[in-house]
Amino acid sequence: MVNRGPALKIVPQDGTDPETDAMRLDAVFQALSDPTRREILQRLDGHALLVSELATHFDISLQGVSRHIQVLVRAGLIEQERTGRISRCSLSAGPLHDAALWLNRYTRYWQQQFDVLATTLAQIDARRDVAPARARKRRSTPKSR
Repeated sequence: MVNRGPALKIVPQDGTDPETDAMRLDAVFQALSDPTRREILQRLDGHALLVSELATHFDISLQGVSRHIQVLVRAGLIEQERTGRISRCSLSAGPLHDAALWLNRYTRYWQQQFDVLATTLAQIDARRDVAPARARKRRSTPKSR
């Protein structure tokens, strides 16, 4: 048997593992890809709710809501506390912060697009200001016959 993978895994000095971080980020974005799961997170914002309380807001079964919650738990977006058969969920915003940091890397591209748009709009406004002035100038000069 031949091991074709790297024999040594390099971990940065800060202790983070880029591969694990990528897997966590994948799980967060996968969890956020569903509108039901996003609504569950919104309902948990600021307070903990029982699974049964969450389920009343959705037109799916309690088991369906539980499956969505499990996806959110695996992504680290929800903490679930069980007491017997009762399960209480609360929001865990840390992974959302990590996703926001990742997305913020790309804001410079959006900012560049907004800068181009602002320049274009300024040029259009400048042309509008010049056009009426030219039209007034033409009307005020006498025509030669």
